[in-house]
Amino acid sequence: MLTDEQKQYQKNIGLYQPKRHVIKNCFKAFIVGGSICALGQFISNVYITYFPMTQKEAMSPTIATLILVAALLTGFGVYDRLGQFAGAGSLVPVTGFSNAMTSAALEHRSEGLVFGIGANMFKLTGAVIAFGVLSAYLVSLTRLLIKMLIQ
Repeated sequence: MLTDEQKQYQKNIGLYQPKRHVIKNCFKAFIVGGSICALGQFISNVYITYFPMTQKEAMSPTIATLILVAALLTGFGVYDRLGQFAGAGSLVPVTGFSNAMTSAALEHRSEGLVFGIGANMFKLTGAVIAFGVLSAYLVSLTRLLIKMLIQ
């Protein structure tokens, strides 16, 4: 329960906080995120057209290409400006994960390869990797148990 003094403070501080442009930010995130996904589809179509690959086989090189492009753009400082403009639209696709790893590696490169880049590039993304591995293990275990129960 807020006291009258706390309510008055909340009311006064609201006058000095910047207004959020939710619709505008959602639109920018949608446009940039959709453009990244459209680029991924274009890359996938290039792999399917010019290399003897099926849609399923083209997924891995497409993702690897997107990760490489995002890492290069992060290295040149372009992806950070894109992230400031688009917000979550640039963070949600796999390119945002690549940006997080690359920017951490670039930040700590002066400390050396092992103790700088190797030790610090997974600080931001380590939790995501650990959660992904644990989730994959649990889903696989569940599928195995269901398969064993059905037979």
